[in-house]
Amino acid sequence: MLREDSLVQPFLFDDLDIRGSIVQINDAWRAMTAQRGYAPAVRAVLGELTAVTAIMSANLKQPGRLTFQMQGHGPLSLMVVDCTEALNLRGYAKTDEAVDSSELGGLIGDGHLQLTLDVAGLDQPYQSLVPVEGDTVAAVFEHYLAQSEQQPAALWLVANGDTAAGLFLQKLPDADQRDPDGWARVTSLAATVKPDELRNLPPEDVLARLFHEETVRVFTPRPVLHRWPADPEKVKTMLRGLGRQELESVIETQGVVEIHDDMSNHTYRFDADAIHELFAAPDAPPTQH
Repeated sequence: MLREDSLVQPFLFDDLDIRGSIVQINDAWRAMTAQRGYAPAVRAVLGELTAVTAIMSANLKQPGRLTFQMQGHGPLSLMVVDCTEALNLRGYAKTDEAVDSSELGGLIGDGHLQLTLDVAGLDQPYQSLVPVEGDTVAAVFEHYLAQSEQQPAALWLVANGDTAAGLFLQKLPDADQRDPDGWARVTSLAATVKPDELRNLPPEDVLARLFHEETVRVFTPRPVLHRWPADPEKVKTMLRGLGRQELESVIETQGVVEIHDDMSNHTYRFDADAIHELFAAPDAPPTQH
């Protein structure tokens, strides 16, 4: 039976000054990728990026909207995952040619990772752009976090068509003073996690299996969502801005105006009658000539 819950479970090793999270995205992941038709390798790396985006969003010191974009010159030219402060996820992957590799390097090729963080009170979103360094999504983010936060981090990520999941650990500043061997011991234990366990076991069972000899404090889990309903009014406003003449030209050559929202995975279609109604509405702008 498929699991329906999607959550981020934060925890802390009180005696070691090491924090962590387990993320398991089930129903939200299936909704996010429904009818996308991704190749298994593309779906896997997009799921891993989705899992780590949820973890990092839940760990933000100031709640905000976090977007990760991984772009390169390989057959998988673009992956984008966007997460609001309510942990409402959306995202997509773009492939420019047939996918014949299952490794991140073969999929993305020479590329970069861009972070965009939009926090209330900032004049403009914070952005960071770094090269993609690592053979896996986990390795890319371990390197990124070590450079950006100056604290070691470790990630184990796994995704298939049903679930995107991950285990995250981060060494905090006083960890070596608490226990010089703590970080090495905890990461060695975490490395024994099996993909099926990470996907299918409840987070508390994963923690009990991996760290039964450690003192682990578990915090309240946060739900992860995929709730991006269609917004036809927003699309209509955009179409009105294009002008009636341009839209009628599209109708004449293609028979229909079609708009696809890649991020939220909605398609909007407007035939000739719909375009006429669009500009016949009382609030419609005058026809452009």
